[in-house]
Amino acid sequence: MFRRLALFAALALAGCAVAPSHAPPGTPGSEPSGADIRYDALPGRDARTVARMRAAPPPGQAAIEAARDGEDARLSAQGYVRIGRGHFPVERIGRDREEDARAEARRQAAANGAERVLLAPPASTADAAWIADYYVRFRLPFGASFRDLREREREALGAQGVAIGTVVGGTPASRANLLGGDYVLAVDGKPVAGRADFQQQLQRSAGRTITLTLVRNGEKLRRMVKLDAMPAAGGY
Repeated sequence: MFRRLALFAALALAGCAVAPSHAPPGTPGSEPSGADIRYDALPGRDARTVARMRAAPPPGQAAIEAARDGEDARLSAQGYVRIGRGHFPVERIGRDREEDARAEARRQAAANGAERVLLAPPASTADAAWIADYYVRFRLPFGASFRDLREREREALGAQGVAIGTVVGGTPASRANLLGGDYVLAVDGKPVAGRADFQQQLQRSAGRTITLTLVRNGEKLRRMVKLDAMPAAGGY
């Protein structure tokens, strides 16, 4: 499988990794709620890290949406990273008081700097809390996932390189019209030996324009990519 964007896996580029959460986003009652309203930041998503990695200043007010299947994947494809989860026990909020839950979600979002919130109500009488998942859009100097070539791909291409996976909208990779399934063979004419080598070449080139030699549907192309500057710590 394609690796998730760095920020979702530990990459040699800068070493900012995201530990998996205990349950999918928006899963009501998936963790003990206790009696108090609380916010749990994900490991590696403390306030200083979020401030350093965010793509834009915190908004005046976060956008709150109902948590639905596929919403987490949609936000991830736009470059949003989940930074934490809020728990609003029904003993404090009430089971049917959505406006109160939204008000608490806005308060927490203002405190943690979130830009988007997915809010899930208690789905049954067994659920003990409303669940709010908080997201911030991070800066991605490249903006696409990539993996090593498989043996059959290397044989077909007659070369080493990497395969592009998910391309995040609004990033350098997206603006350069890179597509999932592209094969990158060289950076500025230098052959790409594999995923680790491509990571290192991107890191060395952060903040400047590079030319990628790639193969798409059997056709060799060149794409110029203006990489963003590298954050103090982060991923591609």
